[in-house]
Amino acid sequence: MTTQDLLVQGFTPPLALANFKLAAFDMDSTLISIECIDEIADAAGRKAEVAAITEAAMRGEITDFKDSLRRRLALLKGVPVTALDAVLKERLQFNPGARELCAALKAAGIKLLLVSGGFTFFTRYVAAELGMDFVRSNELEVKDGLLTGELVMQDWGDICDGEEKRRMMLQCAAEIGCSPEQCIAVGDGANDLLMMGAAGLSVAYHAKPRVREQAMVAINEGGLEKLLSLMTRN
Repeated sequence: MTTQDLLVQGFTPPLALANFKLAAFDMDSTLISIECIDEIADAAGRKAEVAAITEAAMRGEITDFKDSLRRRLALLKGVPVTALDAVLKERLQFNPGARELCAALKAAGIKLLLVSGGFTFFTRYVAAELGMDFVRSNELEVKDGLLTGELVMQDWGDICDGEEKRRMMLQCAAEIGCSPEQCIAVGDGANDLLMMGAAGLSVAYHAKPRVREQAMVAINEGGLEKLLSLMTRN
């Protein structure tokens, strides 16, 4: 099944939702329409500079995600934490079909995982809105109401990069007793490729060229709910 807006490779639809137990989602530009770090940078008058690094990282032109994130974070030093509230309230919007897809997966008994190279300030909100069962993301360090340009060390590490996304997906799968083949991974950027490669079904949403090429499903037009057109309940 191949149309310009929905590309499928490596399997013949439909697939049964009953065959899957876990769905792992990237956040920025996948479930939501923005790259949060770019919008925070806008408050510092540095959006163009930060967005250029983000774009290069997502396209896979910068291969070290951790280094690219540290470079962008350094440009956010001194931004007031109130800028995060403004991004959340004024700019964060869910992508079309995000709520519908997550609701349908949950109704089918599939657990949901949010794995993001973005920040807990936003993933907490998104996870609550969509009913996520597991979350992993980065924690911005704040001192005296200002971003320090650093991250807080968590018990698993400090930066959720492509390898950590893959590891977290497999860890959650093991916790609920499912195999990698029973996982769905949805993303848009190069740092999603490792978890997408480990999953039984990989889905690219309005993604960068490298990601579209490697995904089993590429949704190039329309909303995330288009994935459901390839699935049956049983």
